Amino acid sequence: MDHNEIIQKTITFVKQQLEGAEGGHDWWHIQRVHNTAKQIAEEENADLLVVELGALLHDIADPKFHNGNDDLGPEIAQKFLHSLKIPQETIDHVINIIRHISYSSGYQEQQFNSLELQVTQDADRLDAIGAIGIARAFNYGGFKGREIYNPTIPPQEYKSKEGYRSSISPTLNHFYEKLLLLKDKMNTSSGKRKAQQRHAFMESYLDQFYLEWGQ
Repeated sequence: MDHNEIIQKTITFVKQQLEGAEGGHDWWHIQRVHNTAKQIAEEENADLLVVELGALLHDIADPKFHNGNDDLGPEIAQKFLHSLKIPQETIDHVINIIRHISYSSGYQEQQFNSLELQVTQDADRLDAIGAIGIARAFNYGGFKGREIYNPTIPPQEYKSKEGYRSSISPTLNHFYEKLLLLKDKMNTSSGKRKAQQRHAFMESYLDQFYLEWGQ
């Protein structure tokens, strides 16, 4: 099976798996991350097959929609990749990307690293900032029934994955707890460059938000 056939079968599988998903973590999120990851991979000379599979499968079963289960996504992805008869070394690499790509994994000691993880992680983080990142944040906040903003509730500094995941703070706090921190957490030179404008847009958005709020 050639590269293009593997990717097309994976796209079909992911679309089926994510049918009806929350709007910030649906197929369109995967498509954007996939496209950005390919761009960065080419600039950084990363293994394109590993990056594409990691990008396409990274949210196949996001733990926050599955009671915090970190194993379900890797299990689904591994079973699917085995069905394509992909070499075990490639499968292991993709599974490690799925296990380590999330922002919350950064609260633990890093057990795995590779250029392909860095590329895929940067692509995923870029989709969390800028105009689309803002839209995704408020969409998820609405999905969880959170307040847009509450000036009496300050942003938190989380010390653990569990603390971060269990947060119920207003969506605007998420800018300070994660989104504005991502620019300086980019791994690759390509990711860092792409993050600059999106970060600046978020800062401008917050200025306008507070202006309209009356602060």
